[in-house]
Amino acid sequence: MSQAADIIIIGGGAAGCSAAMQLSLRGRRVLVLERALLGSGSTGRAAGLGAQLRESPDETRLLMKGIEVVKDIEKRVKKKIFTGTGSLHVASDPERAGELRSFVKMGKEIGFEIDLVNADFAGRLLPCMRSDDLVEFCYCPTDGHLEPSELLSSYVELARAEGATFLTGSPVTDLLVEGGAVKGVSTPDGDHHAPVVINAAGPWSYLLAGLTSTPMATAAMGHAYLVTRPLPDVPIATTDAALRDRKNRIYSRPEAGGLLVGTYEELPTEYDMETFPADFEMSQMSSPRDSLQVATLIDCASRRFTFIDGRTPMTVTTGIMTFTPDGHALCGPVRELQGLYHCTGFNGRGVFQSTSMGILLADLVCDGKFGPGVKHLRADRFDDDPGLRSREDIKARCRKRYSGHYSIKTES
Repeated sequence: MSQAADIIIIGGGAAGCSAAMQLSLRGRRVLVLERALLGSGSTGRAAGLGAQLRESPDETRLLMKGIEVVKDIEKRVKKKIFTGTGSLHVASDPERAGELRSFVKMGKEIGFEIDLVNADFAGRLLPCMRSDDLVEFCYCPTDGHLEPSELLSSYVELARAEGATFLTGSPVTDLLVEGGAVKGVSTPDGDHHAPVVINAAGPWSYLLAGLTSTPMATAAMGHAYLVTRPLPDVPIATTDAALRDRKNRIYSRPEAGGLLVGTYEELPTEYDMETFPADFEMSQMSSPRDSLQVATLIDCASRRFTFIDGRTPMTVTTGIMTFTPDGHALCGPVRELQGLYHCTGFNGRGVFQSTSMGILLADLVCDGKFGPGVKHLRADRFDDDPGLRSREDIKARCRKRYSGHYSIKTES
């Protein structure tokens, strides 16, 4: 089988489908190949957080743009994707309080809506939160959360309306290369040809890069979050604020009358994607309640939400994130091979970042240019780093980044 296209996208998660939508809207013939079902990888296990505030102004601006993209998509498909709850950032010591004040200063400088608030105001926004140990709060009223499946299906709907094709159960087994340029891909059902191939395969991305011996500095890190069942003594409204407690390493948001809480633990679980069978699906993953990962999650959650403990009725969702050494995504052309682009390494923010990343990638493919403030996302930025020559070096740096995800940083 040979199907001609302008662009082949490997991976039917949020990033790949967002790129498919944006490229299709620009008149490109797009073919998306997904190894399993659309959204069955990291996107299907995502918490869907819609927090715009980041350590850097450039990253914050990108996510502010993402909110605009989602609102436009909601109008096009006539469905609700984003729930606005606002989000609280809290501090329990002077150092973290200083961090929040710096966040507020930076946000105001770039026109992001954010401000310091007092304990009474914060308590009304999130009544189930313990706050007697907190010394500072800031609030971002335009934050909220996305429904990953609704966002994904909207990308697909709009892309298909412009002629994009999506093939599921179609793993890519090889990249076709000739004369230093990519010419297409091979699958078990045959070859597909296109002058541009976009690698948006999430945790599997580094394996695809390895087919052409092009370097990719990503690693697969396990992540889990819990969702409590509704409790009569702990009313949680769908409008309650999301939370970032960076010292305690947790995030939270309301979910179906309960509370969703996740943590970036100090000792992360790591995976080598090549060790999984060909038919592996992330929905098969689970973590026992007595595992170190889940025990750490419950312990961190209980420090801020005292109604949570090991006996609390809850579900635990486990998945795999794709991390990079510096916590920024990889987006753009590969230096060594004409026509190959990467769009991966979202460090736990793939669903939300997909909103603006599709536009960025379409600008690169169609116009050959990066927009302002996004050069820190270049896919080739680690190529000359002597400390990232082996998989073990890469994994060590990504592990450090995961464990320090909520550490205080002087730069992004």
